[in-house]
Amino acid sequence: MEVVVAEPTARDLMTPKVLAAHADWSLERLAEFLIEHNISGAPVLSESGFLLVGAVSMSDLVRHESLPQREPRHHRPTSFYLEGPDLHYAEEDLASFQFGQVSMVTVRDIMTPVIFSVKEHAPLSEVAKTMVNGRIHRVFVTRDGHLIGVISALDILRAIAEEKT
Repeated sequence: MEVVVAEPTARDLMTPKVLAAHADWSLERLAEFLIEHNISGAPVLSESGFLLVGAVSMSDLVRHESLPQREPRHHRPTSFYLEGPDLHYAEEDLASFQFGQVSMVTVRDIMTPVIFSVKEHAPLSEVAKTMVNGRIHRVFVTRDGHLIGVISALDILRAIAEEKT
């Protein structure tokens, strides 16, 4: 009599504690978050913190940071700052005024707005196919449309390795 071992499900493989980024975070905050938690990506929640709106990874951050940056703009201070008793600046001084640019880029600007997910009872083979077809490193596990876990490529490799031992 052959014993059939049930294939692990997404629920068996998932990490239930999901760390999420927020769409309105700056890229600096995102980088700190990923590094602090030693993760390479995370789901992205809306500004309200309740709606899953996408996924972001270290690759997205690196891709954005590697894009050519524009030269800092040189601004002439407005006349409001120049006028007054005995305030006269040479053209060389005016050309040296640079006002620091604060990046207005947020997680929403670099995230992938597509969410790859599987239901909690999906078998390992379905989870793997979803990841391969989507060319992704993590998939989100849902129950009734709500995020309950995450499965990484490493989680799948771990399950395969444990199955062989």
